[in-house]
Amino acid sequence: MDNAAAVSTLVLAAVIHSTFVIERTFPATPQRVFAALADPVKKRRWFAESDAKGVESFEMDFRVGGRETTRFVMVGGPESRQMRITNETTYLDIQQDRRVVLAYSMAFGEHRFSVSLATFELRPTGAGTELRFTEQSAFFEGGDGLERRKEGWQKLLDSLGKYLSAGEA
Repeated sequence: MDNAAAVSTLVLAAVIHSTFVIERTFPATPQRVFAALADPVKKRRWFAESDAKGVESFEMDFRVGGRETTRFVMVGGPESRQMRITNETTYLDIQQDRRVVLAYSMAFGEHRFSVSLATFELRPTGAGTELRFTEQSAFFEGGDGLERRKEGWQKLLDSLGKYLSAGEA
């Protein structure tokens, strides 16, 4: 094996692929849940804003082929330092009140550490809406990994639930 092939093999070996599913039931109609995913003002409230991160920018063009970019600073973490993170999203499939499929990448500064395909599926239930979130990820060197990503999405979906329960959507 020559040096170029060895380097290529090392880079490929560093990518970790993972899939996870999170399910939630919200006491809101599919229309209200979908609106919280689709409306930039509503999504910013539950998705981008929190005590743990300062939003530097949030732009959203919710349509197939549209893009969303979020830039924020996470405060704390293992080294108690500020981390600038960029999340760049492209919307791939949108079915009104039923489904949103998107692809997104995350980066620390200029270092991209993951790319993901994520699907939000909405189903009406007697109690409101069942949301099924599925993510398929590729984590690169320095990536957050499956457990931290899943924990992050659990917190985000908890935030969505609080937002919907407050009657804001």
